[in-house]
Amino acid sequence: MAATDGDPEPSPARVVADADVLAADLLCDGPSRAALDHLREHSWTTLVASDALLADAEAVIASLADETLANDWRERVANWRESVTHPADDHPALASAYHGGAMHVLSLDGRLTTAGAGVGLAGHFDVSVREPAAFASLFDAESLYGVVVGGEYDGPDRDPRA
Repeated sequence: MAATDGDPEPSPARVVADADVLAADLLCDGPSRAALDHLREHSWTTLVASDALLADAEAVIASLADETLANDWRERVANWRESVTHPADDHPALASAYHGGAMHVLSLDGRLTTAGAGVGLAGHFDVSVREPAAFASLFDAESLYGVVVGGEYDGPDRDPRA
C-alpha cells in the first residue's frame, strides 16, 4: 500500500494494538504488556491509534476495572500514541493501521489472526495481524533498527515503565 491523502508511508516500526490488547496491557502482566513494552522502550517505534480505538479500549477497561482508571489510562496513552483518523464505520484497529502506515496489528480477536483474514487483508494493504505473544517473541529490535533507522543498534533508549 502506498501512502495516500497524507497517510504516512508503511513501516514495520509502526504498530497498532487492538482494544483488547491495550486493555490487557494495562490490567494484566503477560504477552500484551511484553509486546507493547517493545514499543515503549524504543523511541523509533510508534504506537498508532485512532480516537475510536482508544474509546473502545477505554470502555473495556472501565467495564473490567473502573471509570477513573480508564480515564487516567486514556489520557496517558493519548500522549504516547500517534493519532490517526478514519471513517467512523471502519474497524478501529484495521483502519488505524491502514491510515497510519502500521505494518503490524496486535489483536486477541481470533477472527483477525486467522490465515484467511491475513490473505483477505493482504489484498488491501501490507499488514500482519498477530497475537501479542507471537509479536513479542518475534520482535527483533536490532534487525528492525537496521531497516528503519540504520546504523548500529545500541539497545533500548527508553524505560518501558516510565
